[in-house]
Parts: sequence; C-alpha cells; structure tokens
Amino acid sequence: MATSPIDPTHKEIPPTIAPEIIDAVPEQVPAVSGLLGRAVDMVSPVFALGFLVAMGVLIFEIFMRHVFNSPTLWAHETTTFLSAIGFVFGGLFCASRNRHIRVVIIYDIAGPKLRRALDIGISIVCAVASGFFTWAAWLMVQRAAITPNGDIHLETTGSAFNAPYPGLLKIFLMLVLILLTVQFIVLTVNYARTKPDNVQTKSGV
Repeated sequence: MATSPIDPTHKEIPPTIAPEIIDAVPEQVPAVSGLLGRAVDMVSPVFALGFLVAMGVLIFEIFMRHVFNSPTLWAHETTTFLSAIGFVFGGLFCASRNRHIRVVIIYDIAGPKLRRALDIGISIVCAVASGFFTWAAWLMVQRAAITPNGDIHLETTGSAFNAPYPGLLKIFLMLVLILLTVQFIVLTVNYARTKPDNVQTKSGV
C-alpha cells in the first residue's frame, strides 16, 4: 500500500526505545567525578557480590538449622558484616555517581550559572562534613583497634564466634569516609573548572 505524502514512511519514523530498555542501559560515571569516581565504579561489583554471598550464607544457615538441626555460629554475624560494608560503600558509590540526596526546590529553577555555583557550594559543604565524620571515625577506630598500651587488637563481637567484625567495619568506615572527602574535593575542583553550560547535573536525586 502506497504511503501518503503527509504520513512518513517506516524509515523516516525515528526509532523509539522502550523505557525498560533505557533503564537497563548502564549509567556512566559523570566526568566531574574524575579518576576516583571511575575507580569506585570499577570496584563496586565486588561489594554488590557481597550481598549475594550474604544471601547464600543465610540460605545455608536456614538449611543447616531446619534440615540438619545444626545451626552455625558464624552465619548471622557474617551476613551482618557483609551487608554493613556494602551499605557503607554505597555512600561513596552514590557520591561518585553524583546521585547523593539534595533538596531541589531552588536547584530545579536555577539557571546554568546558579546551578554551577550551587554544585560548588554543595560539594564544599559535603567535603567539610565528610572530613568531620572522618575525624569522628578515627576516634572510633582508636578505641576499636588500638589498646591503651598501643597494641593492635580489633574489637570483636563478644559472641561464641567472636569475630573481629566490629573493628574491621569501623576501619573500613574510616577509609570510605576519607575517600568520600576526597571525592567531594574532586567534585568541587571540577565544578569550578567546568563552564556553566557543560556542567552535568541530575535533579531530583
């Protein structure tokens, strides 16, 4: 059947992508996140895998407890530890993707220059806050990993398994906060060096 001169042919109709396919496309790390943001993105699958391992441990524990009536001593504490480090890393991951929570009442109606200024200001405030949290985490690590005599001894769970998970988690939290502080400093510098029209921002997140 011949096509009307008004109606476009199939070749002239721009292809559409289903929303579910668009959502499946992996999101790229913003350029303003720099090398640190790309490095965080590269190691993120390791922590995502940790949640799968935690799920597998829980299934194993359920099987051992209800089938063989032989519960483990390590499953509950291990899954808690794996989940905790995944959530802690998630904060750094969100910052590297520039997906941290922000109030957008002013941001959404701002022009490019004001948005750039807001991005710089937000990054500075977040860097300062992360720095204070890093210092607080260091004070926590001193109590959880160093004895009054100066020896290294990790805080343990105090259970029958008595794993050093609390001490390890607090050290990991401090390291992540250090990287988080650096990431916000990188964002501040890169926002300041970027022209207002080229700033890549995401509102509503």
